[in-house]
Amino acid sequence: MTAAATDPRPEPQTAAGKVLWHFTMSLDGFVAGPHHEMEWMTGFTVRPGLIDEYVATTGAVLAGRSAFDAAPSYHRPYGGAWQGRVFVLTHHPEDAEPTEGVTFLDCDPAEAVRIALDAADGKNVEVFSSSIGRQLLQRGLIDEIDLHIAPILLGDGIRLYDNPGGVPIRLDRVGGDGPTSAVDVRYRPRPA
Repeated sequence: MTAAATDPRPEPQTAAGKVLWHFTMSLDGFVAGPHHEMEWMTGFTVRPGLIDEYVATTGAVLAGRSAFDAAPSYHRPYGGAWQGRVFVLTHHPEDAEPTEGVTFLDCDPAEAVRIALDAADGKNVEVFSSSIGRQLLQRGLIDEIDLHIAPILLGDGIRLYDNPGGVPIRLDRVGGDGPTSAVDVRYRPRPA
């Protein structure tokens, strides 16, 4: 086997006009704390160049209103390194606080994706909303799900995917051996 065949990391992200549902997620499946808290996301080591990879390949961001209002980091993702159009899907754009570079949309999620893809100009659209991501996934509008699993158990918060009574959605792994192979993750609890 070659080193590439055993490397569990996916290939580097490319700017290909994809719709990416992109999150850092706790090991127990949460992408934000109970009130969209994001402080827990600090203190983790990421692969060198990972942030630059997303900054270079992202053309637009599609976010939800609740998270946008609660987490100022959504205004300028990647610590401000990324500069581009942010679209916030909301049922009440009239009471949104105007923010430079942010457009508030009140439309169908599929229309929001079309608008964001046009603005992305051939680069990727990153979806930063569990609710919008779920709706787009159900409509076949998510090209890839990019997750960075952080070594933390939150126990409560906003889940990546919550669809009680829904049908399971099978996924194919990008890169690596076997698109249906499971990913093995092993952690040890830190002493208190």
